[in-house]
Amino acid sequence: MRHKPSKRTLFAAATAGVIAAATAVASAVAAPESARESARESGSAARPKDDRPVEVEVFAPAEGDVAGAEGKGWFVDLEVSYPGGPDGLRRAGFSGAQLTGPAGHNNVPPLPGTFSPGQDDRLPGLVVLGSTTIDDPDRKFAGPGTNLADLFNVTGISDRSADATRLWDTWIVGDSIMGKDIDTVLTVAVVDDLDDNGVYDDAPDVVKDLNGDGRVDGKDLKALGVASEVEKVRFRLNGAPAA
Repeated sequence: MRHKPSKRTLFAAATAGVIAAATAVASAVAAPESARESARESGSAARPKDDRPVEVEVFAPAEGDVAGAEGKGWFVDLEVSYPGGPDGLRRAGFSGAQLTGPAGHNNVPPLPGTFSPGQDDRLPGLVVLGSTTIDDPDRKFAGPGTNLADLFNVTGISDRSADATRLWDTWIVGDSIMGKDIDTVLTVAVVDDLDDNGVYDDAPDVVKDLNGDGRVDGKDLKALGVASEVEKVRFRLNGAPAA
C-alpha cells in the first residue's frame, strides 16, 4: 500500500534535492547530453525494448492506482509509436483525428469517430483488454476478450518524423463496464500485420482464448501475433461515489 509522505518528509526531501541539484548541474553542463536524452534517443528510457516495430506506452492508469468513482470516471491514456517516415501514418492504419463519445457525440463533425466496443476505426491494429469487462451481448461486450479500442474518445498525432509516427489516444470511461470495488488488469498491444498488406489494421473485435487456458489475456494476444510488446497495468477500480 502506498503512503502519502508528510509535509516534513517532503520538505526534507526538497532541501536535499536542491543541494544535490546544485552539484549535478555542473556535471550536466559538462556532459555532451543528459542521461535522459541519451536514453530517449536509444529507446531505452523506461525499460529494455525488444526489436518489435511498434511501441506502446500506457500513462494512465498507473500500476497500483485506485481509479474512478463507482467504477467510472477514470482515464486510459496511451501513446503508440509506429515506424516513422512519410509512410508512417498509412502503415499505422490511421484514418484521422477524432473527438467522439457515446449517444449524440458518436461519429459527428468536426472530428468524427465511431464509439463502440470492437476494432477502432482510427487505430485498427490496437487492442485494449480489461480482465473484468462485462459480458453484455446487447451492448456488444463479450467479457474480457472484448477489444475496447473503439471506445477511445480523443486520438491525434503527437509526433510525425523520420524516426517515429506517434499517435496519442485517450479514453474517459463513462460507465462501470469493468466493475467497481475490484482489482483488474488492462492489457494493451498492437496486432501484427497478419494479412501482409503493409498496414497494422488486423485487430479483432473480440480476442479468443487461443491457448485454451480458460482466460483471455496477453498470452492470447501473443498467440494471435503482435507488432508491439504486450503492456499490462494492474490497478483497482474504486467503488465509492465521487461525493
